[in-house]
Amino acid sequence: MEFSFDLLWEILPQLLRATVVTIEATLAGFAISLIVGLVMVSGMRARQRWLRFLSRFAMEFLRATPLLVQVYFLFFVLPGFGITLSPFLTGVTALGLHYGAYAAEAYRAGLESVPRGQWEAAVSLNYSRLAAYRHIVLPQALPPIVPSLGNIAISMLKDTPILAAVTVTELMFVANEIGSERFQYTEPVTAAALIYLVLSLAAAPLINFIDRRLRPEETRA
Repeated sequence: MEFSFDLLWEILPQLLRATVVTIEATLAGFAISLIVGLVMVSGMRARQRWLRFLSRFAMEFLRATPLLVQVYFLFFVLPGFGITLSPFLTGVTALGLHYGAYAAEAYRAGLESVPRGQWEAAVSLNYSRLAAYRHIVLPQALPPIVPSLGNIAISMLKDTPILAAVTVTELMFVANEIGSERFQYTEPVTAAALIYLVLSLAAAPLINFIDRRLRPEETRA
């Protein structure tokens, strides 16, 4: 079967509209994952043993179960408990929770990279725990974790097709719908793959730019 460029140009506007949904889902899910990861890592570093246990358990559970199962749970099981989410909100929540567990691990690695002497200096200066994090620890912990967080964002983008399982009209959902309507999958699926490729490649320079901006001047290449 020959590749039809005429069909490609015809369906491109539909695919681009779906791409906007994909980008929105990725950005919303990433924002949630940053918050979830911060909550988890804070719990894992808490003084209360039970809070450390719950935070560690939540992180391992979210990392060890498939994203698709989590999407189904939020969409099909939660309504039984009186909680009903729209397909889009279900998708971004699942993405945020699932990748929040990975963000927590990135945060943890960044915090542990800060020398213990920095904490001791904060104590000697009578900094509160919050002030120590804000003024001393986080400025040193954030730069090393930017690449990891960037990889999480790109992985999240590539996992958005899973949201089609709950009828989120993201890129792959629309490509599949076009293919089933026209009985031609080559053009829409190929176009979707190229769009994912372009989005992923475009994200890399942005991540590098943020990484360079956050690093101290003497460490910049």
